[in-house]
Amino acid sequence: MSDRRRYLVSYDIRDPKRLRKVHKAMKAYGWPMHYSVFISDLDRIELIELKFELGEVIHHGEDTVAFIDLGMPTERGRDCFDFLGVAPPLPQSGPVIV
Repeated sequence: MSDRRRYLVSYDIRDPKRLRKVHKAMKAYGWPMHYSVFISDLDRIELIELKFELGEVIHHGEDTVAFIDLGMPTERGRDCFDFLGVAPPLPQSGPVIV
């Protein structure tokens, strides 16, 4: 059984240069749902690495990054999504880190 969990990661970055850096970092760790909202399936170490990487980029007094634990990707992490309109394809599971 995998210890990988599904996270919804959302961010509000006040500076365009930092915003581009955060978006680039997030693309290496997850699937974009919207420009500043990602789904990431991460184990504990990957979560720590992502938080460290983003922490090096953001301005801690101006920017916000939210990590919402949705549970196991094959359980609640898949079933807790409900959409109006066109539903984007959700990841099936597994690592994406490049």
